[in-house]
Amino acid sequence: MRRKTILRVVLIGVVLTLFFAVRITNSKKNREIKEFTAFFDVPGNEIDEDNEIRELIAQKIGARCQEQWLSGKSADEAIASYIASGEYTDFISGNMVLYEAGALIPIDVYWDDYPNIKNFLTLELWDRFRQADGHVYWIPQFGIVHGKVAEVLHEGEAFWIQTRVLKWAGYPDIRTLDEYFDLLEAYVAENPLMENPFRRGEMVESIPFTILCDDWRYFCLENPPQFLDGYPNDGSCMVDVDMQTVMDYNSSETAKRYFKKLNEEYNNGIIDQEFFTQSYQEYLEKLASGRVLGMVDQWWQFAYSVNTSQDRMPVQGYGYVPLPITIDRGIKNQWHVKRGTELSVADGISITVSCKDLKGAMQFINDLLDEEILKLRYWGIEGIDYDVYENGVYYRTPEQRARARNLDYSDAHFCIYSHFPRIEGMLSDGINAFSPEYQADEFLNALAPDVRECLVAYKCRNYVEMLGTNSEPGPWYPMYSYSEMLTPESEAGRVWEQMKSVKNDYLPRVVMTEDFEGMWQQYMEHYTACQPEIFFEEMQRELERRIALAKQIKAYSKY
Repeated sequence: MRRKTILRVVLIGVVLTLFFAVRITNSKKNREIKEFTAFFDVPGNEIDEDNEIRELIAQKIGARCQEQWLSGKSADEAIASYIASGEYTDFISGNMVLYEAGALIPIDVYWDDYPNIKNFLTLELWDRFRQADGHVYWIPQFGIVHGKVAEVLHEGEAFWIQTRVLKWAGYPDIRTLDEYFDLLEAYVAENPLMENPFRRGEMVESIPFTILCDDWRYFCLENPPQFLDGYPNDGSCMVDVDMQTVMDYNSSETAKRYFKKLNEEYNNGIIDQEFFTQSYQEYLEKLASGRVLGMVDQWWQFAYSVNTSQDRMPVQGYGYVPLPITIDRGIKNQWHVKRGTELSVADGISITVSCKDLKGAMQFINDLLDEEILKLRYWGIEGIDYDVYENGVYYRTPEQRARARNLDYSDAHFCIYSHFPRIEGMLSDGINAFSPEYQADEFLNALAPDVRECLVAYKCRNYVEMLGTNSEPGPWYPMYSYSEMLTPESEAGRVWEQMKSVKNDYLPRVVMTEDFEGMWQQYMEHYTACQPEIFFEEMQRELERRIALAKQIKAYSKY
């Protein structure tokens, strides 16, 4: 059996080698391939130097990019190092700090010759990205939907739980914070140990709940109160739709109830005793081990690492599904918002002043947005990475899915240029999603058996149905796209930084203390001393500005 598997892998390798040899030979042999560099201020996956699809894309568009990812330092430290040296990669994760340092070129000055870039957003949306000098300096990479979007994947934040816990309890209806933790407590009381999925016969302790609060990722700890109160992810505040006013979720009654619950669960041993000191990588390793029963996180931050590791596990039940948790049952949750409505204008991809070939760099982004290249980036190569039914619908065979999940194969073969802009939604044929994970049938078929069984038990077909759908938020959404652009140069920005510092310092203490009331009071005193009202007054002005702008656009559209 093993010999057949080896022969099959060798055969696939031979076919791929011949395929690319023919494709590249038949392309413009003597075409000069331009080389660009990019730095992204997040950890990322290094692909092989001779990655097959990157080379195929290079032959088609005449350019390739060497991507560099965050490693060994924080994002702020990395950007500060670039600014201090005055030397940058061709592309970079653009933001206000780099803009104010004079490191970025104005993209809109040149985009008339690059229609895929200029038409990437409407003029109204592009206007949100204009800086004080009237120019656009970065392009958003994610959440830009052209046409219909398949609502199957919940990429945002949620209370996640392993399917084995829900199956053990008979797939109960869990909707409140108390119900969620009651279930975890009951499960771990009866199942304190689990078999190590990588060492048969060895028993290890489960971790009922862990919290990621490493560096900027501490939003997993600090912002659930807004969701528990039934508001969408405005990030830095909540918005009362009827009153059209901003509200502070940090000092709300729900915030206190939430952190008191975390405090109780920590002191009862339900919450990971190492949550405060664990790094992001250590957190991922815990999830990948299968030991963590539940956590609050955004899907994109953990799923790729965890899902890959679970393919190697000999047992099932470690997959995660989201639950529609609020503080009380009478509150409708808004964990999920329609894809394409959560547009952050605070950052994106930029071209730097160090780029020696500005036209080539603009053309590179323009070409990556071409549909033929988008299909190569996300679906791969027809006949090798996916097939097509007679009705035109794309699908993957079980073997193709397995290869796509294999890290060695993926690093050598796939090149999605993950932090360059992409067009989401449906392809121009109107029947296929831009990426397999957004294709309804492909999403379901690619799930681990335990997750699929869980969804069926809840009469759901995907993660979105587990949470429920919501109407689109107001024209202000999301408010964090403004707060993330504030710098300490402004009074509101200074207060915002102080608020974040206090929360970073005190919230772990609030969770771990033996005197919750005393520590909460101490936290509130330091928080109030920051004068958060200055920040929220600024957010209120921005809310009113966005509402007024939306009304103007609506009135103008009538003529």
